[in-house]
Amino acid sequence: MVVTADHIEYGPSRRRHGPDEWSGRNEWSCESVTQLRIDKGLHTTFFLTSDGYGNSLSSEQQDKYDRLKQRHKRFQVKSKRAIRLNEALRDVQMIGGNLDLPHHVVVDAGRLVKRAGEARVPGAWTSWEGIAAGAVLLAATNAGVDRPSREVACYGKVSHARLCAAARKIRCHVSIDIPSIRADTVATVLETLDKRAIDSGAYLRLRDVARHLMEIADEEPIGAGTPRLTVAAAAVYAADRLLGSEWLTMQQVADAISVIVETSKDKINRYSSTLRTEYAEQEEATTPSVLPNQERDAV
Repeated sequence: MVVTADHIEYGPSRRRHGPDEWSGRNEWSCESVTQLRIDKGLHTTFFLTSDGYGNSLSSEQQDKYDRLKQRHKRFQVKSKRAIRLNEALRDVQMIGGNLDLPHHVVVDAGRLVKRAGEARVPGAWTSWEGIAAGAVLLAATNAGVDRPSREVACYGKVSHARLCAAARKIRCHVSIDIPSIRADTVATVLETLDKRAIDSGAYLRLRDVARHLMEIADEEPIGAGTPRLTVAAAAVYAADRLLGSEWLTMQQVADAISVIVETSKDKINRYSSTLRTEYAEQEEATTPSVLPNQERDAV
């Protein structure tokens, strides 16, 4: 079986530079191509401690190359957004190294950062540092080498809540087929709540309606720059109001979820109101109601 006809070496190789192939000394022909630079590593790297032959530079030569490096960087990175992208890619390498992630996972995270930049995901409350950390978290989850989100946040220069929010915003605005970090956030919210506050017979109905509201939140998207668990808490509260049960209060839901990720009552109120409005519009249009028939249940 023929596996490959020609092997392509993507790394740098040594070549002889001279009038013919037998003269001249061996030199590195080029740098390796990498996705962790804004131009895939096609630009020149300046080493200010020695020349191409390993000889030490004088102070005058170091000053000269320092000026050349500065001019080169200005031509290479022409906008503030490109500068921030370059810094985010360096953050990805730093986080991946601290978490001991495989190289291909770090490269995938770099691709996610670039695609997030193209989709204009950074902005408002979502920083480039959060995008870098969120991309690493998503890439590691997708590759099956999961790392705890709090550990990623520790090396990512962002809080745990900002990390979760950035990861969800990437998933909402970038066309990627990566599962969410928490498989069933609605179940997580219900588990953290005091079960004595919810009637056992209505628990399943509350769960089903909240899951339907989470599907709406992901499609629209609603609260894209907010941790998924916060939106799930708002979905549970909205489901409780749609069912007319009113077992839960906003403060009760916010306090329960804040144990995992910081959440305020204001966020629960804002997103639950948006979810109920969107659900009413979809139900009026084409979506069949997922709410139980109250009259039939009474009979």
